[in-house]
Amino acid sequence: MQILVTGATGYAGRRVSAALARAGHTVLGLTRDPGKAHDLVVDEVTPVEGDLAKPDTWRDHLDGTDAVVHLVMDLDDPAGTDRALFTEIVEAEKRDGRRRHVVYTTGISSYGRTGVPLMDENTPGNPDSPIGFRFALERELAATGLAHTVVRPGFLYGGPATTSMTAQWFAAAEAGAPVFYGDTAKRWSWVHVDDLADAYVRILDRGAENEVYVVADDQRLPALEVQRIAVRAAGFTGEIRLEPAEAGGFMQVAADQDELVSSAKAHRLLGWRPRHVSFTDAPERHHRAWVSGRSPVRV
Repeated sequence: MQILVTGATGYAGRRVSAALARAGHTVLGLTRDPGKAHDLVVDEVTPVEGDLAKPDTWRDHLDGTDAVVHLVMDLDDPAGTDRALFTEIVEAEKRDGRRRHVVYTTGISSYGRTGVPLMDENTPGNPDSPIGFRFALERELAATGLAHTVVRPGFLYGGPATTSMTAQWFAAAEAGAPVFYGDTAKRWSWVHVDDLADAYVRILDRGAENEVYVVADDQRLPALEVQRIAVRAAGFTGEIRLEPAEAGGFMQVAADQDELVSSAKAHRLLGWRPRHVSFTDAPERHHRAWVSGRSPVRV
């Protein structure tokens, strides 16, 4: 298949793009940073320079595609940009009659406070969540009639980490000022970025359309405990400062509750199983990967 990936030079985007290319697909990687095109070429992904918020810069690259994998949230206008993407794909299908599979990424923090101890694909999201609007966007995508799959990943770790929570913890530890925001007892489900990439490959290879998949491992540790392990791996031996979630911004508020999920559906229908057990199994290795990812060697 020919696949257009949005956010292809982002944290998850690069690993997913590379995994799809390794699986034999022709992958076009949309990025607004031409300086990162080299990274895509190394992964045998064709760079496409464009800004997701400006469809004129990438619309033509929908021609000939069999699938679109959406892996970025436009923080300036997340709902508007995603709606524009849906519209452009619908229009592309009208132009050429070619059916496309849209794989749309949200995340488990979209659920918000549900009171459900172990959430899955059927758990309704709390509309009061700061990013609960993503559930509405999932419904809007379904209403377009496009063939689609929704992926709700757990908290990411592994590889260069970049925009992940673990990267924030590593950076704060190296600066000597780690902070934990919000409820100290909350627990989150996690997934290694390469295990997540494997799920996308399976979704597209199996044609798993018009489904929703939660993708996470079985880790159940309190987030504060995971942060302590992360900052120790980064060499910090002091105490983590505690702050209210509001002090960390809206994404910290969005994640300020238990977010434990079951991926039983992905196990059953996709044959997906995480190969990485837990961030806590090799925190020093993950820290080294993050450090190296900040200063890539160019040849």
